Order: sequence, then structure tokens, then C-alpha cells
Amino acid sequence: MTTDDGEFVVGHDVNPVENLLGSVLACLNSTGTMVARDMDIDIISLEATVEGDVNYATYLGKDSENRPGLQGLDVSLSVEAEGDADLDAWLSAVKERCPITDNIEHETGLSVTLD
Repeated sequence: MTTDDGEFVVGHDVNPVENLLGSVLACLNSTGTMVARDMDIDIISLEATVEGDVNYATYLGKDSENRPGLQGLDVSLSVEAEGDADLDAWLSAVKERCPITDNIEHETGLSVTLD
């Protein structure tokens, strides 16, 4: 995946779950870039990784008590910035303002209908 602010490598023949993980990284990257501009932080490099646990049993129609989706996500950000930037305040603002991570952390209504 490529955005205006970065490139995200998720492999070949990407499945929908991997697309979601790529969206998390893309949104954190673009939000992090925007927040850095707002806070006058000059970011030299920003690398992000995401890991998630998914149990495909329910998806495959097998008995399982787990949801069919991701059971949790762990994101790691590595940031290099010029000067004595307050990266803790930056991260707090990124977490507060990122729309995709907000949708994952909080219940978002969804309507699926058949036409």
C-alpha cells in the first residue's frame, strides 16, 4: 500500500485482515505526520509494525468461542525526530486523533443489508 506519507509492505495476495492491518499503519502514519506538523516536530523517520491474533475457526465454520475477527492488535512505533521533541505528547495526540484506531478501539455501528 502506498499513501502520500509512506509505503506499507504487506506481502502478495493480501487478504482482508491484512488490508485492515495496513489501514491501521497507514492511518497512524498520516495522523502522526499531521500531528507532528501541528506540534512543530520535525520527524526524520517513522516506522510502524503491527501484530494481531486472529482465530479463523469461526470464519471457517468450525465451533469456536472466539469472534471471527482479530482478537487484539499490538502496534509498535519507532520515531526519530530532531531536537528535544516531546514524543510522549506526540504519541498521546496521535492516539487521540487517529480515526482508524478509534474505530477499532471503540464499537462502531455497522449495517449489512441484502438488496
